[in-house]
Amino acid sequence: MDDITYEDTRFAMHAAAELLIAGPQYRRFGSIRMRIVLGGFTGVKWPVSVTGPDLVWPQGRIRLHGSYTELAIAAGFEADGPPNGLYCEGTGMDPDEPFAVDTEAAVSVHDWFAVGDTALRRFAAEQPVLWPEHFDLSVAVGEVNYGVSPGDWENPQPYAYVGPWTRRHGEFWNAPFGAKRSRAEAGTVEALLEFFREGRARAAADA
Repeated sequence: MDDITYEDTRFAMHAAAELLIAGPQYRRFGSIRMRIVLGGFTGVKWPVSVTGPDLVWPQGRIRLHGSYTELAIAAGFEADGPPNGLYCEGTGMDPDEPFAVDTEAAVSVHDWFAVGDTALRRFAAEQPVLWPEHFDLSVAVGEVNYGVSPGDWENPQPYAYVGPWTRRHGEFWNAPFGAKRSRAEAGTVEALLEFFREGRARAAADA
């Protein structure tokens, strides 16, 4: 397991969110929304979660490794992503492709989502949503998205962001989608709240 990187684990967990939670949930309940729970994440209606390095369902628990198809069969359902056309990006992971996760990296992803979930709940009245397309946790307030990500293709390490629906200009807006801060710069609930509040004020001032 020593050769499994943080990026490998993050991508594998992103694919698990798509293939084992959001996709199956959408086919049964018509929703791709997920939420943060203690030690992991789950569907808003689908009783399957990724907790630590494991897939958990009401009747059992299994380590995230092998293939998504095999894991889903063990849990009694079919691995499948959201249908084509529902969103334009995602992992594109083949359910039969083998994968594994590193426990420490998985816990790091979950911890960052937990910090972000707490900060977002204090910042806004809306319940934060974990989205399968970009594997980010966010709320939208006044046509501005506020959220945290464990990383992506352009930014491989965890970060927080403020993303106005209409582009703003100025020193604060340091990313193509708006503003971002690395986990090292805003890694606590208090630091995230400060960043989100500054982002709200800058979005209003720079409109």
